[in-house]
Amino acid sequence: MPDPTADLPCAWGGPVGRGVLRATAEDFQVVEDLGVEPSGAGEHVLLKIRKRNLNTAEVAAHIARLAGVRPRDVSYAGLKDRRAVTTQTFSVHLPGKKDPDWRDLEGDNLQVLGAVRHHRKLRRGTLRGNVFTLRVREFSGDPDALAARMQQVAERGVPNYFGSQRFGRDGNNLLRAQALFAGEIKKVRRDKRSIWLSAARSWLFNKVLAARVSDGSWNRVLVGDVMQLAGARGQFMAEADDAELASRLDQQEVHVTGPLYGKAGRALQPQSVAGELEQALLSEEASWLEGLRRFGLEADRRPLRLTVTDLQWQLQQDTLELHFSLVSGAYATAVARELFQSG
Repeated sequence: MPDPTADLPCAWGGPVGRGVLRATAEDFQVVEDLGVEPSGAGEHVLLKIRKRNLNTAEVAAHIARLAGVRPRDVSYAGLKDRRAVTTQTFSVHLPGKKDPDWRDLEGDNLQVLGAVRHHRKLRRGTLRGNVFTLRVREFSGDPDALAARMQQVAERGVPNYFGSQRFGRDGNNLLRAQALFAGEIKKVRRDKRSIWLSAARSWLFNKVLAARVSDGSWNRVLVGDVMQLAGARGQFMAEADDAELASRLDQQEVHVTGPLYGKAGRALQPQSVAGELEQALLSEEASWLEGLRRFGLEADRRPLRLTVTDLQWQLQQDTLELHFSLVSGAYATAVARELFQSG
């Protein structure tokens, strides 16, 4: 299956350069902004790890073996890339137990940066965001066009696409979801099923977002849109001819949202023009919708636009270095694809 993100439309006219990303793991660096200060006491240990060429699940398994605990007693706020140098925190449940020697985890691709007791388990999605440093080698492109695009991205954001990592190698997570919906897979571990279902509704979200990028409405309010406050979960319905809302949208204080499809829940649903557009796009994928409902995922919303904060860049000879911050759940590749073509 080809990359499900390869043909998604860009917002600002396509890349303004070409280069090689991830020539080495060090070219893609991520530092987690957890947004939590350890309390210094409690049943859990917050373990800060720097890893290279390892995925999050592999590190969690190493930690569980060393600590002598069940895999479910090791948790983390978010998944991080394998082919990268990433810094993230794990929590380990050790009630009434002494810490093992965490240095025994260390090797060429893993370092322990700190271990502090905490009163609460880390839960998925609870981090504030991530700070990225990307190095693009063999970059070619017009520096003036690049500077203009950087300003555009900083001031107006980028489409908040789910990245290719969400869909697995060669889109395998989508293929597994399709087989699950068709009844071809009967038994599967809960964690794997969750990954496949998330991939399915991420693909539906990308489809809606792509249509709104194509017609220019991804960062423009349609009557009946569900809006979300920047940096918060609060949502509300958009009314017609709301000049104040349009101004807040321009300032990136609020965002238009798209569907994370599932059974009806507490999330608001678009109405009027926005609702009709979304329904028309989703109705083309009836088997996917029915499958997601059947497996009980609850509907939610996700901003169509991604704000890129603290964007800094420098171009030295043929090496482009980017530094920026994104909220939790966002993909650095959504930013990169608006700037350069990788390969």
